[in-house]
Amino acid sequence: MSDTCLLSSLISHASDVYPDILQGDLIRYVAGAGGTFLIVNTLLAGWLARRRIRDIRPDWRQMAREILASLRTVVIFSLVGLAIALAERLGWLAIYDDPLERGLPYFLANLMVLILAHDAWFYWTHKVMHRAGLFRWFHRLHHRSHIPSPWTSYAFDASEAVVNAIYLPLALLLMPTSLLAAFLFTAHMMLRNAIGHCGYEVFPARQDGRPLVDWLTTVTHHDLHHARPRYNFGLYFTWWDRLMGTEDPTYRAAFARAAGATPDRRAEAALALPVPTPNRHAGLPGFVRASRARKAAGHSENC
Repeated sequence: MSDTCLLSSLISHASDVYPDILQGDLIRYVAGAGGTFLIVNTLLAGWLARRRIRDIRPDWRQMAREILASLRTVVIFSLVGLAIALAERLGWLAIYDDPLERGLPYFLANLMVLILAHDAWFYWTHKVMHRAGLFRWFHRLHHRSHIPSPWTSYAFDASEAVVNAIYLPLALLLMPTSLLAAFLFTAHMMLRNAIGHCGYEVFPARQDGRPLVDWLTTVTHHDLHHARPRYNFGLYFTWWDRLMGTEDPTYRAAFARAAGATPDRRAEAALALPVPTPNRHAGLPGFVRASRARKAAGHSENC
């Protein structure tokens, strides 16, 4: 096939499949984020009333901003999906229809590896995006939502959306994957993301107040990240944060309180999530702030 014919074929294929790809990404976001929002605020509102992690709720302006940013993310994700479809058309990726073509064990292992590898990808790219020189270009928009909502789940800067989106084509380059496995992976990603931002602790607690499945991230786990961004970078699992020492030291106490496993779940003190307070030294260089803090401490001791 000549280059002209190949290009014409790819353009024709793109025009055929892109509307469905865009529609699928949009439905995934609306169903995942919108469905979670409706469920926690209507169907389960009574049961979840005592499991609200923070008393402050996101206002409609924040949620409108999140939805607009998320629509841009949907477009970026759909364009990466189109690139996957064209790469598969060219024979660069092995994507097949029958989920059992390689057997059930391969299908299950494939899905598990997609999820495990994505958790690692997310942890490390997320942690890097929190570096001072990168945060404003990649991740600041997402953290404008100090009190997250399900709509926050896709509220990314365009650059962050690209980083999140390219995981799947990279994974597909390495692993032959069925359409069903890819669908279940993206559905799981969206659902966990929306639940993680919902503001209510939906995960059950054991009698000692710890999460029933302690290696899964809970809603409190990610909510703490929005409150104290230097902790809790994991997406699905807690092990990377624990291995790298980035899990919030108040996480288990905060979870027990949110899950209703402590006598006074609204008690102020160490269990309460931090509330940002004005800092008159915030704009000063680090060594100046440290010097003034030492002087203040010395003054207190002398008084």
